[in-house]
Amino acid sequence: MKNIPFKKMHGSGNDFILIDNRQGLIKPEEAPELASRLCRRGFGIGADGLILIEDSKRADFKWRFLNADGSLAEMCGNGGRCAARFASIAGICKDDLTFETKAGIIKARVKKNSVKLQLTRPRDIKEGMRLDLDGKEMVVDFADTGVPHAVLFCQDVEGMDVKGLGKKIRNHPFFQPAGTNVNFVQVLSPNQLKVRTYERGVEDETYACGTGASASALLAGLKGLVSSPVQVVTSGGERLLVHFDTTNLDEIYLEGNAVLVYSGVTEEI
Repeated sequence: MKNIPFKKMHGSGNDFILIDNRQGLIKPEEAPELASRLCRRGFGIGADGLILIEDSKRADFKWRFLNADGSLAEMCGNGGRCAARFASIAGICKDDLTFETKAGIIKARVKKNSVKLQLTRPRDIKEGMRLDLDGKEMVVDFADTGVPHAVLFCQDVEGMDVKGLGKKIRNHPFFQPAGTNVNFVQVLSPNQLKVRTYERGVEDETYACGTGASASALLAGLKGLVSSPVQVVTSGGERLLVHFDTTNLDEIYLEGNAVLVYSGVTEEI
């Protein structure tokens, strides 16, 4: 039995349980089962992921990010913004900070409840990929913005079967063995997109995905469909701002609110 303080936070409806684990209360081997138990809606606290804040020799802190199913993830944009504000609130670091992830060192700036996060340089950008799905050809684009993202541009994002089609693309042989997140994107204006995302690890549509919003905005920019900064309207109705430079892919930023919902204590693990 352990009583461990936690905070519940969300970024555009993408919600997380955050725990200060710098004292090593939660061992690495315990984390996957704990994440799946705490994140299970209706039976646990309920969240899209668990974030453990740990010590780092390379940055202000290190995180261990686990999806709701207990799998480890390299990066999460909305989770990163929540982690930055959590660390700022806890006095772990100042408002200009860096933290260590499996995707690399991430920079962030906290200003009240808003966080601007610099993502790692996007990798493996591919445009016009043709996938066979049940005998039908589908064209998608791809970018790894810390985690892999397939992007499908469509005329009416609300009419798309995000869960059904997203699951098929996520599990397509081309993206194995890791799989991919899948974003359904509608261009609303030269500076605005509507994005719905199927997230691996959650295995469902989430209210928002920061790295997915960033991949969608960048790929739309490379196609000449939008210009930076791009406002991304999420499934939850909130808005994220993505800044990028198509001539310098080291400069890609995700900006939006990181909201503290409540604080609590786990009664058992």
